[in-house]
Order: sequence, then C-alpha cells, then structure tokens
Amino acid sequence: MVQAVAVETEAEFWTWRGHSIRYQRCGKQGPALVLIHGFGASSDHWRKNLPDFGQTHQAFAIDLLGYGRSAKPTPSEDVQYTFETWGELVKDFCREVVGGPAFFVGNSIGCVVALQAAAYANGLADEAGDAEQADLLCQGVVMLNCSLRLLHVRKKHLLPFYRSAPAPLMMKLLANTPIGPFFFSRLATPKTLRTVLSQAYGRKEAITDELLELLLGPAFEPGAVDVFLQFIQYDHGPLAEDLLPQMRCPVLVLWGEEDPWEPVEQGRAYGEYPMVEQFVSLPGLGHCPQDEAPEVVDPLVRDWTLEVAER
Repeated sequence: MVQAVAVETEAEFWTWRGHSIRYQRCGKQGPALVLIHGFGASSDHWRKNLPDFGQTHQAFAIDLLGYGRSAKPTPSEDVQYTFETWGELVKDFCREVVGGPAFFVGNSIGCVVALQAAAYANGLADEAGDAEQADLLCQGVVMLNCSLRLLHVRKKHLLPFYRSAPAPLMMKLLANTPIGPFFFSRLATPKTLRTVLSQAYGRKEAITDELLELLLGPAFEPGAVDVFLQFIQYDHGPLAEDLLPQMRCPVLVLWGEEDPWEPVEQGRAYGEYPMVEQFVSLPGLGHCPQDEAPEVVDPLVRDWTLEVAER
C-alpha cells in the first residue's frame, strides 16, 4: 500500500509556438505522467487524480491547445486542431517541460493524442538511427475509454445509415452557417451539459456543480466556438488502430463498461494488439472513469507504470 504524503497541485504556463499552454503538476519524484484530457475538457478533469499520482509520480496534466485555459487561436493554415498538432504539442511538452521520459495517459480523444505523441517520439528515434531512443521520451501509454472515432471517413460505413448519412450535412451546417454558434450556445449551459454527462457517466453522483463549472468556464473564452466547430468537422486523420502498431512501448487499456459513446465490445479489439499488455474493463463506470472513480483507476495506472518503469 502506498502511504499518502502531502502534495500540492500547481498551475503553470508554458509557451509553445507562440501560444500560451496551461498545465498543472503535482509530485516531485518518481516516473513522470502526462495526463491528456478528452474533447471539451481540460486538465481540471484530472483534478482528483493529480494528488493521488503526485504521491509516487511526477504528474503533469496539460490543457491542449484550444481547450481549458490554453490559448485558442483562430483556425488557419498554421493552426489546425488535429491529432497531429496535439501530438507535436505533447511531444514537445515532454521534452521541454517534463525534461525526460514519461508515460502518456489519455481519456477519450486524449488517447489518440497520446498515441500520436508516442508515434512522433518513435519518429525521432528513426531520425537518430537508434530504436532505443524512443523509450527516452515515451515509456508507455495508458488509454482510458479511447475514442473509436465512429464518424471517421473510414468508419462511417460501419454505422447504421440513419446515423452516418446525415453527418456530413450536419457538419457543414454547423460550420458554415449561424446554426453552429447557436448550437454551441445551447450546448454550453449547465442543464444541457448535465444531460450529456448523465448519458456518458456510469456514476451519476460524480456529475457535480463543480464539474459543470470547470467544463463550462473555458467555453466562454474568445475562440472557443471556432475550436469546437472545427473539431466536429474533423472526420479524417489517424485512428487508434493506425497508431497502435507504431508503438515501441507497452500499452495499458482501461475501459468503463457503461460507456454509451465508445462501446466496450468494440474497445476490446484494442486488447488484441501485441503491444497492449492488459485490457481491463471497469464495471459500472462510463466514458470518464478517472473522474467517476479515481479510487479504482488511479491504483491501476500507478502500479502498472511503476512496474514498467522498473524494467
């Protein structure tokens, strides 16, 4: 059993390609963890986990570009809200802020970001001509209810026609008409957000006023609407199944069984990849198990990462 020690969470800012990036950190010793949130969330979604991880790890939770308290520049040729962009961000964060090897821990789309960042680390090793170099940056990846990206152009045919056919038209309407900002304004309310989370969370008691406030606050910052509208059109780019074969580090997959958005039956396929050491299903938990039940998730992440770091 890990003996609890007093640790504080600190919020800091780092400049990446001219943009301000907020991150939170907790703990000064042990392996490093980089915690990566999902769509519409921020580093605050790890607020319960940081103090736990800080007892045995150096834990960092980052606000991806466009989310939380990080900068939200207008989408352009230079700024695209894609997994490639965020993968580069996390890779550079690990090198410049963490300053050494780390485990990448993601929830939802944060899993794809974690895999993309790890793949870029592998790319650096290829450029260096040394396969072992990859491990210096990414020691392992933990995936919590990975986004299956079911509206991806390569997956739409797997959905029922009534779900896949309207998607392109809806995306175009939201992106190119006043409907988009109006839709966002209706979504960004405590009542609507609570309804959405009630679908996604297995443990409803975890949906607190504090959580709603933390998620909604950044939604009213300049640029938040543009970030939202660009990402909901993002139906291409990498899938987890594209990136998993590129991993040169071990992977742990955790999955809340009550997730209605990313069904555990489909998620189990990730457990078949040779680099995935364990696939652990979590009864009673939904799409964000780290927020619903940190007492369940944190020991699994802690023990696995400590074991891998000691190899």
